[in-house]
Amino acid sequence: MNKKGVERKFAVVLVAAIICFSLSVNSVQAQDVATGTATATVLTALAVSAAQSLIFGNIYQGVAATIGNNIDASSGIFNILGQGSAGISISFALPQFIALADGSDRMTIGFSSTDATVDSNNTTPATVVAGDGWINVNPNLLPAATVIGAAGQTNVYLGGRIYPAVDQSAGGYSGDIILTVAYNGT
Repeated sequence: MNKKGVERKFAVVLVAAIICFSLSVNSVQAQDVATGTATATVLTALAVSAAQSLIFGNIYQGVAATIGNNIDASSGIFNILGQGSAGISISFALPQFIALADGSDRMTIGFSSTDATVDSNNTTPATVVAGDGWINVNPNLLPAATVIGAAGQTNVYLGGRIYPAVDQSAGGYSGDIILTVAYNGT
């Protein structure tokens, strides 16, 4: 190939390179970029406390005793603090027995289908009314639509019944009642 042919071939390659570069510059100029942001706000943490034990007091051998969920001085009281008006799931783990501290004897404890009250207005066991939450519900199946009160607190009141045997050993009996609470996103 002669010098003119090489120059012509070089010119064609150069023009093709310029066209390709021009096209790539145009396509780059046609693009744009945006940056978004991800945000989240963590709500108030839940805090649960057993404010008062379920107190049966002094009992007699062979004589069952009942405490309602509406007795200020004796009902079990659990306080739930958290984000006001937030939906929560609540559930009890209830004992079948309470026992002497040394474990040498135990007594049957039971809970009826009306032994719990859920109070979203932070009243007291004796003064809670229907508009405050759920009255006389099953502690084994607490309401699914439970919310923390607008002021950031909900209380759960618990009653129950114990059944001492006719030969029940004398002494102080106790057992754990556990309330589990979690936000449910509603």
